[in-house]
Amino acid sequence: MESKKDKQENLTAVPLPRHADRPSWDEYFFQIAHQVATRSTCLRRQVGAVLVKDKRILATGYNGAPKGIVHCLDVGCLRDELGVPSGQRHELCRALHAEQNAIAQAALHGVKIEGASVYVTHQPCSLCAKMIINAGIVEVYFDEGYPDELSISFFTEAGIKLRRLGG
Repeated sequence: MESKKDKQENLTAVPLPRHADRPSWDEYFFQIAHQVATRSTCLRRQVGAVLVKDKRILATGYNGAPKGIVHCLDVGCLRDELGVPSGQRHELCRALHAEQNAIAQAALHGVKIEGASVYVTHQPCSLCAKMIINAGIVEVYFDEGYPDELSISFFTEAGIKLRRLGG
C-alpha cells in the first residue's frame, strides 16, 4: 500500500500563469478568433470570427465552402483561376466568409445575436458589413485590414462601433 508521502512524490505541480500574463477579454476573444481561423479551407486567407455577448461566446465561424460543397483546398481557388482581386466580386467564390458562417451557425442553433460584438481576424467586407448591421451586432473588433472601404462607411453610417486591434 502506498503511503501519503509516496503519492505526494508522484505528484507534479503545474505552475499557474502569473496574473500579469492573463489576457484581457479582447485579447482572449481575438486569440479564439485566430484559433477558429485555423479551420479555414480558403487558399487566399484564413479568417475566423467569434460572436460574443456579455463575455460569452455565442457562435464562431471561419471562411470555407458551405456544408456539402467541395472545399477550395480540394479543387483550387475559383477567384485565382478567374483572376479576381481581393475585395472585389465576392459572389465569385465557393466559400462563405467567417462572419457569414458565425451568423448562420447562430441562426441554425437558435442563438439570438442582437446586441452582440464580433471579433474577426480581418476587417469585414461590405457584404459581411450589411449582414452584421442587419443581425443587430453592435461592435466589430478586427485585427488585419481588408481592401474594402465601403464596409467602413456602412459601419460608420449605421453607428456600429469599430475597434481595430492595436490601433
